[in-house]
Amino acid sequence: MKSTGIFDRTTTMTSNSNIQYIDTPSSLDAFCKQIETADWIALDTEFLREKTYYPKLCLLQIATPDAVACIDPIALDDLSPLLEIIFDEGITKVMHSGRQDMEIFFNIHGRPPSPVFDTQIAALLLGYADQIGYANLVKEMLGIELDKLHTRADWSLRPLSADQLQYAADDVVYLADIYRKMTARLTEMGRLAWLTEDFERLASPALYGNPPDHAWLKVKGGNRLKGASLSVLQALANWRETTAQRKDRPKGWILRDDALIDIARHRPSSMEALGKIRGLSEGLVRNSGKALVELVRDAADRQPVPFPDTGKRIKPTADQNALVDVMMALVRMSGEQNDLNPAVLASRKQLEQLVRGETDINVMQGWRKIFVGEQLARFLDGDLNLSVANGKLVVVN
Repeated sequence: MKSTGIFDRTTTMTSNSNIQYIDTPSSLDAFCKQIETADWIALDTEFLREKTYYPKLCLLQIATPDAVACIDPIALDDLSPLLEIIFDEGITKVMHSGRQDMEIFFNIHGRPPSPVFDTQIAALLLGYADQIGYANLVKEMLGIELDKLHTRADWSLRPLSADQLQYAADDVVYLADIYRKMTARLTEMGRLAWLTEDFERLASPALYGNPPDHAWLKVKGGNRLKGASLSVLQALANWRETTAQRKDRPKGWILRDDALIDIARHRPSSMEALGKIRGLSEGLVRNSGKALVELVRDAADRQPVPFPDTGKRIKPTADQNALVDVMMALVRMSGEQNDLNPAVLASRKQLEQLVRGETDINVMQGWRKIFVGEQLARFLDGDLNLSVANGKLVVVN
C-alpha cells in the first residue's frame, strides 16, 4: 500500500528536530526505505553553477506526508538508492518551477524523472499569475511569510547551519501542503487531468540537452551575421560548447560572446591575426589558437546552416487587427468566467498568429484550447459570434 498519512505541519514538520540531515550511506538507506512506498514526494534542490558548466548539486530536499529530509550529495558518494525513488514512475515528483531541478537529474541520469507535478504550472488553472514565485504562492495559499535570509547562500560550504537546513526544508514542507490543496481544488473543479500534457512536456528529454551544433543560436548578436561569418560563428560556438562541457566550465570563461562575434567577422588567418582580436587571453591564443585558426579557415569555405523559422512577427493588417481585438474580448470573457488570468490564456501575439492560420501555438494546446482555443477557432470559421445583451458581451452560437 502507498502511504496516505497526513502530517501536522505546525507540530511535526517545522521543528528542526524533525528534519533529517542525511550525510551517511546508512542514513540514506534508512530514509529511502521510509519513503519508498509514498505516492508522491515534494522535491527541491540547492545548487551552484557560477564556476561550472553543469549545475553542481549541493543539497537535495524531500518531503512526504510522514517525513522531511535534507540529503547532502557532497558528503555522499552514491545517491543510487535515492535516485531509484526519484526515477520511480509510480511516484509523482512534486516541484515548483522545476525545470532547473529537472536539468540536474537529466545530467545525472541521462533523462528527467517522471511523472511530475509542477505547482507553478498548476497555479495557472487556479487563477494565479503566470510564473508565480514559490514564496508568493506559499503566502497566497497558506498565509505564511517565508524567510528569505539564505536566498543567496553558498550551499557548497560546510557545515550547514540549523537555520539553513530549516530554510531548505521549508521549500518542500510547504510545497507538500500546496500540492494537496491544489490537487483537491483541481479535482473538485474537474481540471486536474488537463495538466497532463503540460507535465509531460516538462518531462521531455528534448528540453534539457545542449547539443553543441545548436549553440550558435544562443550567441548574442549572431543573428546579424551572414555568409562565411555566420558559418564561422556556428563552428566557433560548437567548439566553445564542446570545450565548456568537457572542462565543466562556464561558456563565458572559455570565450565570451563578443569575442566569438569578432572572430567570426574578422576571420583571422594566422595566430598573429587571432591575437589581435580584442578580449582573447594570451592563454587561449597560446593553447587553442592553432585549432581556432584552422576552424575559421575550414568553416569559411562552408555554407552556413540557415536560421530556423522563428515565426518572426509580421505586422497585421487593419482587418486582422480588428479580428484580434474581438478575439481579445473572447479571451477576457473566458478568463472572467473561469476565474483565470486572461494573460495566461493567450497573448495578442498568439492571436495574431492564429488569425494568420498558425495553430502550433499554446492557445491551441492542452487546457488553453479547452478554455478558449476552440472558441477562437469557431469565431474565425464564422460559427460563433459576439452580441450585446443587457450591456454585456455575450457569445452567440
